[in-house]
Amino acid sequence: MNNNEEIVKVEKEQVSSVGKMDMSGAFGASSINVEKVEGAENFGKTVIRLIKYMKPELIALIAMIIIAAVGAWFAVWVPDILKKVTNHLVESIQYFKDVDLGYVGEICLTAGALYCLNAFFTFASGLIAASMAQSVVRRMRFDLKCKLDKVPLKYYDGTTTGEILSRLTNDVELVAVTLQDTVNQIIIVVMTVCGVLFMMFRLDWLLSVITLCSVPILMVTSSLIIKKSQKEFANQQELIGVLNGHIEEMYAGHRVILLYNHAEESIEDFEKTNKLLLKATRKAQFLAGIILPVIKFINNVCYVAICVIGGLRAGVGIISIGDIQACIQYTRQFAQPIENISNIASTIQSSIASAERVFKMLDLEEMTPDGERMDVSNFTGEVDFKHVAFSYSEDKPLITDLSLHVNAGESIAIVGPTGAGKTTLVNLLMRFYELNKGQITIDGVDIQTMHRDDLRSLYGMVLQDTWLFKGTVADNIAYGNANATREDVIAAAKKAHAHEFIESMENGYDTVLNDDASNISQGQKQLLTIARAILKDPKIIILDEATSSVDTRTEQYVQSAMLAMMEGKTSFVIAHRLSTIKSAAVILVMNHGDVVEQGNHETLMAKGGFYANLYQSQFQGRMDGEPEEGAGDGFIQT
Repeated sequence: MNNNEEIVKVEKEQVSSVGKMDMSGAFGASSINVEKVEGAENFGKTVIRLIKYMKPELIALIAMIIIAAVGAWFAVWVPDILKKVTNHLVESIQYFKDVDLGYVGEICLTAGALYCLNAFFTFASGLIAASMAQSVVRRMRFDLKCKLDKVPLKYYDGTTTGEILSRLTNDVELVAVTLQDTVNQIIIVVMTVCGVLFMMFRLDWLLSVITLCSVPILMVTSSLIIKKSQKEFANQQELIGVLNGHIEEMYAGHRVILLYNHAEESIEDFEKTNKLLLKATRKAQFLAGIILPVIKFINNVCYVAICVIGGLRAGVGIISIGDIQACIQYTRQFAQPIENISNIASTIQSSIASAERVFKMLDLEEMTPDGERMDVSNFTGEVDFKHVAFSYSEDKPLITDLSLHVNAGESIAIVGPTGAGKTTLVNLLMRFYELNKGQITIDGVDIQTMHRDDLRSLYGMVLQDTWLFKGTVADNIAYGNANATREDVIAAAKKAHAHEFIESMENGYDTVLNDDASNISQGQKQLLTIARAILKDPKIIILDEATSSVDTRTEQYVQSAMLAMMEGKTSFVIAHRLSTIKSAAVILVMNHGDVVEQGNHETLMAKGGFYANLYQSQFQGRMDGEPEEGAGDGFIQT
């Protein structure tokens, strides 16, 4: 087994161990999914695509090329001028002439001026390169953000937050480094090499051929090392994504890890991945770092050959001592840019691997195109499911043939065991997933023909897992209604029974919630999300086990607030605790993706079917008529 296979094997073992902990569901993230990247195979294609991606910056790129090329030419010109000083000094010594200091000084000033111009043009091209790189990276971040807004929800189900963040931060920054530093240097290298060869052939063809012979040796040697190192840099970048995903997952569930005494196991998994990353990085850096010594060795051999053969040719009068001095300088100039490229080889390898990962994300399959915009203000909320079929994977069908009619203003309770398709039903309703077959209509309009923004403007949603952002309480409530006034926010909070606790806070509605809203209780979070939904005033309400994580007293407030919110609205209530929906007018019982029973609580219990068995399994051992702890009054159909 080679090292690459060993790394992949250990990665898979690590992922398996994380999966056995079964923590991903608690953290709201899926298991780490390592995608193998064959960097060497796509290296050329990625470079070409990166060049095409820079097309909007074409003018800046051309300006940078011209300025860098002119600057490099100034440096190339200097040895050809300085050889005149050498020849003049040799002639003065040889023929016992006085040294013309004015002539020497004039040439030295010219050389100094050329070096100053070289420094200025190099600086200017570097500024343009930095500006161009930041412009490209800004556009790349924007394109990635737009792409992430368009990819289906299943991408987020199968990709960790750490993996996504790694591409948006580490990978994009590495691309920026390449564009800012290496592109400019590559242009200088090309111009310097071409200029040096041109000037050397003007001086002596044989010495030029000796220098030129080193090029294929350098290229073959470098390409073999780079080809091998590219795979290692791809492994390195993948392991960085794995490590980021592990860190994000572990710290997101830090309290759960401590509670179940998994801290040591978490550290072991981290250390395992960290050691793999260390091993991959060392190997990649070794392969990249070995390029420079190899190039120096080849260049030194070339330098010795020029000195020996140049001395022989000068001895017979074919060339002058100044020509040898110029050729030696040109040999150094020829070697220096190639050495510079070898110094940044590791950066180039990492950056191209990162660019490949970014382009992979930009190539992700997008959601189906949106329909035309329409006015939905007059919609009433009548919903129809017509022979709907859906599955998350082709080999595991979930919903096979679901038909359902919900009248406008009607409240529907949806129950069933885990995996029955309850949440999937509302995900399809909101077009988070596309149907495999069938049709869903709202007021007779197929939702697949609607623009997603128009469709989702019809919904208000309260989930078991609340989401609040860092900002004021008022901003969080007004999140779904950009035109809401402070009076509207307060009215919605009162209707949600949240006004009293908000007013008791230090700054009232201007109290700033922190990143995870940990400065308020779970029940208070839920009341704020209900207030947000009330303020939006949607046509259709979706409640997904919204009271399961709050205490008994708070649950009564939450249920009362939800009843106020549901009044006159079409409502879908997903419930696991059947006591909370006993009073619902219509209960849909789902199993394996299909509605197996339908009716009110009394009717379904009288049938003695699936619902009755499900209900009895929850209340087995309780006295008949004894309420479930925390059940409250349940949802009442109005």
